[in-house]
Amino acid sequence: MSAFTIRNAELNDAERLLEIYRYYVLYTAITFEYDVPSLEEFQSRMRHTKEKYPYLVIQRGSIIEGYAYAGSFVGRSAYDHSSELSIYLAHDAQKLGMGRMLYEELEERLKKMGVLNLYACIGYAPVEDAYLTNNSASFHAHMGFVKVGQFHSCGYKFNRWYDMIWMEKNIGEHKIPVLPVDFHSC
Repeated sequence: MSAFTIRNAELNDAERLLEIYRYYVLYTAITFEYDVPSLEEFQSRMRHTKEKYPYLVIQRGSIIEGYAYAGSFVGRSAYDHSSELSIYLAHDAQKLGMGRMLYEELEERLKKMGVLNLYACIGYAPVEDAYLTNNSASFHAHMGFVKVGQFHSCGYKFNRWYDMIWMEKNIGEHKIPVLPVDFHSC
């Protein structure tokens, strides 16, 4: 097995990251996005995320095999201690522990920033099919997340309706007063 390396994503990684994401847009309901974003749009999304949050890639040897990032939860200041996470692995590079490694690193960095709650918004199949299994929900549960909500038939892709669930993980103590989140430490 090749060694895995986790590092901060750079804008020049965007082409490979978009290649990984393209598969999920075109062939799965893991993302409810219909159209693959342009490279410029993808880089813009990366820039925006990296202003405040960690954006990580994992490499096997010299090949980027996946990425994970955090973002704001809801986008209001009162939610600064909460963060939404996203992760994508190359579709042919799963079941090797890379998702766990990425999430553990992301969680550690967020904890150091002062984030206390992690959230994941996950496409969910009432009946699994060729476009969506519930592996993402199982992965998050394995990582310590618990399901806190479900929206029924809210995403329409590939001529079928899918649910969406929210999962949550607390990673810190909720003290009063609370220190502000250090968005410059990621």
